Amino acid sequence: MVAGHLHEKNGYYYIILNLTDMAGRRKPKWIATGLPVKGNKKRAEQLLIEARRQYDPICKPREILFADYMEQWLEVAKSTVSVVTYSSYSNQVKSIIAPYFRKKKITLEALCAKDIQDFYQDQLQRVSAASVIHYHANIHKALKYAVKMDMIATNPADKVERPKKEKFQGGFYSNDELDKLFAVAAGTRLELAILFGAFYGLRRSEIVGLKWDAFDFDKNTFTIKHTVTSCNLDGKSVLIAQDTTKNKTSRRTLPLVATFREKLLKLKEEQAYNRKLCDRSYNTDYLEYIYVNEIGERIKPGYITTQFPIFLEHNGFRRIRFHDLRHSCASLLLANGVPMKMIQEWLGHSDFSTTANFYSHLEYSAKQQSAQTMENVLHFAQNSIKNEAIRQE
Repeated sequence: MVAGHLHEKNGYYYIILNLTDMAGRRKPKWIATGLPVKGNKKRAEQLLIEARRQYDPICKPREILFADYMEQWLEVAKSTVSVVTYSSYSNQVKSIIAPYFRKKKITLEALCAKDIQDFYQDQLQRVSAASVIHYHANIHKALKYAVKMDMIATNPADKVERPKKEKFQGGFYSNDELDKLFAVAAGTRLELAILFGAFYGLRRSEIVGLKWDAFDFDKNTFTIKHTVTSCNLDGKSVLIAQDTTKNKTSRRTLPLVATFREKLLKLKEEQAYNRKLCDRSYNTDYLEYIYVNEIGERIKPGYITTQFPIFLEHNGFRRIRFHDLRHSCASLLLANGVPMKMIQEWLGHSDFSTTANFYSHLEYSAKQQSAQTMENVLHFAQNSIKNEAIRQE
């Protein structure tokens, strides 16, 4: 059984378990009992025994509820994935998966494919198939670890039918709509986000993560190499700034066109002026970032998400998501004959199929060219038939 002991703090008992992660590193876990020290020693000791049994990695499966196992697996997964990914795992397990199976009181050993399938069918009543597929990924990965640890013989999630994911088609603005949007956004706090989102197709995290050292004003290029992402971790909103991108191909270098070059150089002068004007009131924590407000505070990803739809409604634009500016960028590139492979590189998609699946329905020019070719062929064939008939007469 996992080692652990009781600890007294501020008049209450706490349980401290000596856990280890997958790499074998010691990782103590604190658990609040909620029991006052006075008169509750025996009850606290009982809770300690239950906690040690619950978190015992070699505990017999029949003794572990599947809900408890999923929460235990989170501790194992925490050290193997990024903070953002762990946040997604944690929110799904603690808010959705564990509560559902806890009510069913199904143990890890007794869990079967039908139990998981029933869970998916239940969730499809309230969320999309894409969300259920994410739940499946978590459950499958957790059960795969249970098989690896010899806690169960086979993975019941292997037998489950995942729901079919709906084909996604993002909204997008036309060239005229984007021109109007750029004009209205000029001088506002959202201008930088809108410009980089629509013209370069940058993701929200990539825009907020742009730093001055990413721009080479001599070569007129800039590199996407730093991101700022927001996530919810244990009920708290957390910002994650890191020198990594969504995937390997997301780290890309793009040309800096003259319009953007002039705007950025002007922005740099404005920030220097604001810093001098505000003096000690200016926030110097984010001097390396380009997307800051008048007093030097970095613009948060959540600000873009919440304010963009309000901005559209206030100015009479039809509603799209901020991420749809990225789709707008792709649609304009396609409409102007840019090959799909080049668009993949421009947007930083991990593979060609991602780009093709998202934007194949927008290849207007290619479809029109195909239609024109077929029309010409059919027209030629019809004329040949007529000419042959005339010769025979």
